Formats: sequence, structure tokens, C-alpha cells
Amino acid sequence: MYILGISAFYHDSAACLVKDGEIIAAAQEERFTRKKHDYGFPEHAIRYCLAEAGISGKDLDYVTFYEKPLIKFERILETYLSYAPQGIVSFLKAMPLWLKQKLWMKEFIKDRVGFDGVIIFPEHHQSHAASAFYPSPFRSAAFLTIDAVGEWTTSSYGVAKDNRIEMVAEMKFPHSLGMLYSAFTYYLGFRVNSGEYKVMGLAPYGEPKYTDLILSELVDLKEDGSFRLNMKYFNYCTGLTMTSAKFERLFGGPRRLPETQITQRHMDAARSIQEVTEEIMLRMSRHVHAETGERNLCLAGGVALNCVGNGRILREAPFEHIWIQPAAGDAGGALGAALFVWYQYLGNERAVDGVRDFQKGSYLGPEFRNGEIAEFLESRNIPYSLLSDEEVVARTAELIASEKVVGWFQGRMEFGPRALGNRSILGDARSPEMQETMNRRIKFRESFRPFAPSVLREHVSEYFELDRESPYMLLVSRVRSDRCRDMTREEEKLFGVERLKVVRSQIPAVTHVDYSARIQTVDKNDNPLYHRLIETFRTRCGCPVVINTSFNVRGEPIVCTPHDAYLCFMRTNMDYLIMGNYLLDKKEQPPLEEDADWRRQFQPD
Repeated sequence: MYILGISAFYHDSAACLVKDGEIIAAAQEERFTRKKHDYGFPEHAIRYCLAEAGISGKDLDYVTFYEKPLIKFERILETYLSYAPQGIVSFLKAMPLWLKQKLWMKEFIKDRVGFDGVIIFPEHHQSHAASAFYPSPFRSAAFLTIDAVGEWTTSSYGVAKDNRIEMVAEMKFPHSLGMLYSAFTYYLGFRVNSGEYKVMGLAPYGEPKYTDLILSELVDLKEDGSFRLNMKYFNYCTGLTMTSAKFERLFGGPRRLPETQITQRHMDAARSIQEVTEEIMLRMSRHVHAETGERNLCLAGGVALNCVGNGRILREAPFEHIWIQPAAGDAGGALGAALFVWYQYLGNERAVDGVRDFQKGSYLGPEFRNGEIAEFLESRNIPYSLLSDEEVVARTAELIASEKVVGWFQGRMEFGPRALGNRSILGDARSPEMQETMNRRIKFRESFRPFAPSVLREHVSEYFELDRESPYMLLVSRVRSDRCRDMTREEEKLFGVERLKVVRSQIPAVTHVDYSARIQTVDKNDNPLYHRLIETFRTRCGCPVVINTSFNVRGEPIVCTPHDAYLCFMRTNMDYLIMGNYLLDKKEQPPLEEDADWRRQFQPD
């Protein structure tokens, strides 16, 4: 039985195909269209999923959409009517897409997919809950979903066992932790639904000077983690902005314009909202544990991508184990919706072993074999060297050890926002200069943003205060104290991003200013090639850690095809690119002529 899950029309549209309960394929639309956070109907992602199984739309048994459009439309109408006549401009901008597509979703899907069967519409947070629990290794667990908003729900929790999920309680719009965090993302000059990672990365440079102000003026927080927002400070119910003029007055100045200087006030605001967010996540988690009595917790929703908050839940909440959906945002809703139909709607049995999850390392996207890579290289007369399987890992480890920056393109593309060792840019975590080099010369992004370590699963506790796996880069932990060095008095006086240049540990390129790291553990069962590469590096250099950052530049999605990888390689200061068994040296490449048609040069025929 084939079930196609779809998420679309908000941000990060995606598709997922499930066959007899097994996740066959999943991908975000942005990877194919090259439009960051593409919210359009995921035609390319659907086409990929069907091709992976060798079927067409008419072979599907069910199609499922990740939320209920009519209830969402009800919420939008009621919100606008409640605030009328404010928000008329925003309302008029939203209506054409609703009247043309969203209200006719069933007919729209049938037409675009070529399917004439049953279409199921779970609720948005049911899809999140399903994405959190069903791929997890747990037979039973509590679940907690936190995001901006679905239909009406902004947070929910419940209990899941075997093949059933049951909602217990929820919070509703406009009171939303996701919206609160995005309001600060907007105020700090970053893009909403994209720049929240930047706020989290900026927070350690600041002091929590505004935490009490947020909790006294913006958020009425209860002991159980529920809260109400003071809506006079926010504009998202009616306007085209997130915050109001009162918000700006409260925090001592106007919104930072994008690309302008980041001041200490901005860093302090980032630190303050991060601490409030962590406190809310912790209170919610403790309440869920008290109410459910479950040992295990599953997390999803966009806020579950806040890996600093996740780390605190792991350390400070009463749960013994937590599992977080790698595609925790709306993209993962496609996967959750498909699994919801298989288990909850159809009642199929679910077998687990309590150890391994069913996400397959989240390596669920397209794969390009050596023959396809060679065809691309040779058709464009691109110079390369062909390596044996052994030479691939040995040569790459050698290049990383010599502080070269290497593009690494292997196997199936990752599903979710993180590159996990198949569409990655790699570097030496021991290098004091590598963080700034990769931010400035490779990623073309803000210098304050940290890089993540990939570490061999069996060696994680030797370098980090973490005693379990973190395969999806969704937990933050401190670097072990015996791997760190204390700052001198002069270094402690450094201000803001100047502190970034201080060498804090034996792996300075992945150690943030607060001695933390966003960890990916690499298991040989999930990704044997990547594991072998890091093991080869460890044997050579004595260190089981490398830098892993996503294979893209700022403002673009992670690369999908060899064409995307080569363009990114040529447009940055990467030193080498390894695609499959093919090694490309930047010094041997002819110049890339970037005219108005530069991208078209390397698109597939």
C-alpha cells in the first residue's frame, strides 16, 4: 500500500511516500526549485517520491494533506473580523490564494497528483505528533508539539502508544511560542521562518537583560508552561509585520534593518528571548511528564528545532529519553500525515525494538550514482580525478587534516533542515581559523554563527557532556571541561563577537562562545561511509570530530544534484569537491562565467 503525504502553502513544502508503513522517500520542494523555504505545491518533491518507488499517482492508495484547510480559513476569517477594520491590506493579500487554491484543496491535489482516490486531512498538530512518535523507537511515549500555528493550535501534548496517538490538551492562537520567537527574529532584523537559527546562535553573545521585561510585559507565563501574550505589542494578527510600535518603544529602539550592524542591545534581546523560550519549553515538558507519567518524550513542531532548548529538556526535565523529529517543522508534517493514515486511520500494527528509530538517518532524498555524476562532469568537460572507495576516505581525511575546506556529496540527500554527512561542507574542527574562514569565504554569512561538530557515536562522551546519540544535530551540549581552556582576564574583557576569536577548546572551530556545541553523532549503521571518513581522520590525527555544515551558501537551499553542488563549489572558496568517487580540485577548474544565464549553464538538459 502506497500513501503520499503532502505539506504546502505556508513554508517548507514537502512530500513523503510511505509503503506498507515504511518511509520510502521524503524531500522538501526547495531542494528542486532552488527557492529557499519554497511554500508552493511540492510538484517536484512528489514527482521524486513517486519515481523512487517506480509508480505514478494512479498507483497510490491514499493521499493525505498535513492540515485541515477549511478550519485554517475559519481561523483567518475570525481573526480578521475580530480586529477589523485593521488588517484589511493583509487580508486582501491573503484571499486570492485561498479562493483560487486552498479552499479547493481536494480537487487541486487530485488534479496535480493524477489521483482519484481517498484524500485524508488530519489536523496540523496531529501530523506533527505523528511525525514525532511513529518514527521513534518507543512503544509508548508522551509527545509535545510546539510551533507558530496550525489551524488554531499553537502547542499540544498527548500520549502515544503502539499505533495510536491521543491529544490531551492544546494552546490556541494567537498565544504562540513560535510566534513570540519569530517576533524577536523579525525585530532583530532576520527573516521570519528562516532566521530563527540566527537568533539562537546570537544569544550566547548577549546578557539576559530583558528576560524579566518579557515575562512582565509580553508573556503571562503559568507554572504548567501555558501562557498568554499581551497582543498590544504584536502585529501578526492583522498586519504585514510581526511587532508593533509599542514593542519597539518597550525595547528601546526601532527594529534592526537587515544587514545593518548588530549591537550589544540586539545580542541582549536574543539572549533574553532564548532564555524565556527555554523556560517555557522546560515548564511544558515537566507538566507533560507530571500529567502522563511517561518515561519517553517525542518532540516536533518548528520550536523543536531549538536545539539549545532541547538540550535543556534532556538534562533538566524528568524524562529518561527524548526523540525529536529531524524535519520538525512543516516539512515533517508531510511525513507525519502519511504515517498517521497508515497507523491511526487504517489501524496497522507498529513494531519497535526500543533502540533504533525508523527515520533511516533521515537520508530519504535523491541519490546520484557514480555513472550519473560522471555523465555530468564529462558532458561539461569538468576536470576530475577518479578515486577508489578506499582513496575517497583516505584522501578526504588528508585534505581535512591539512585545513582544506571540502564539499562532500554522497548518497541520499537529507530530509529536514540539517546536512547530516551526505550534502555537507567539511573542515578541521581543531583549526582556530576555520570557523571564520568558513563563515566568510564559504558560506558568506554572519561571522557570529557557530558550526556543528560531527563526532563518532562511540567517542561522543570523550569530547562532550553527552552520554547518548544525537544523530540529527538537534541537541546542544557543552564541550567537556578537560577539552577546554579558561579565558584570560584580557579575553574575558572582550565584547560581543570579538569573543569569537578566542580559542576555547581543543576543537575551537565547533566550540561556541558559551563552550557549547550542536552535536551530530555518526553511527556506522546509519552512514557507514561518513563514519569511515571520520574514523580515518581520527586514526590520522587523533581526533574523532570534524566540522559539518550544510552544502549551500547563505540564502540558498542545501544542494540536491551534482549540478547544484558544482555551482556552489565554484561560487565559493571551497578547496575541493568530492562527489561519489570523483575528486575536483578548485585549482584545476576553468572559471565559471557568471552572466545573466550563469545558472542555466549547468542545469540538466
